[in-house]
Amino acid sequence: MARPIKETPILTGKDAERFVERAERVEKMSNEERTANRTRLMERVKEAKKLITFCW
Repeated sequence: MARPIKETPILTGKDAERFVERAERVEKMSNEERTANRTRLMERVKEAKKLITFCW
């Protein structure tokens, strides 16, 4: 049987302020910054895949 889904906690205080600050920072990123971030991420994923071994 599935477990019930718990309510999402409401952020208050410094946690809420930090969340809003980080959300606004992401929205203000230029397309060049987003592209650069994605490129760096894909390079790191490629390097990580070299270290992962799959056993089928």
